[in-house]
Amino acid sequence: MKIIAKNKKNQSQVNKAVKFLIRYNENNDLRNKADGDGDEKLCAKYDKICEVAFDNYLDAISELPKTEINAIEKKLY
Repeated sequence: MKIIAKNKKNQSQVNKAVKFLIRYNENNDLRNKADGDGDEKLCAKYDKICEVAFDNYLDAISELPKTEINAIEKKLY
C-alpha cells in the first residue's frame, strides 16, 4: 500500500511506518490464528515478531507530524 505524504520530506518516514505497520498487522493475524489453534510456541514466535514490528513502527512515527500519522492510521486500521 502506498500512502503519499503531505510533505515530500516526510515520504521516506511514511514509507517506513507503513511497512512496519503492515508487517505488524500481518503477523498479528497469524498470532491470533496460532492462539486460536492452541499452538503456544507459534503464538510466542509471532508475539515477538509483532513486538519488534510495532516498536519499529513507533520509532518511525516519532519523527512524523500528527497529520501524517493520522493519514497512515486511517488507511491501515
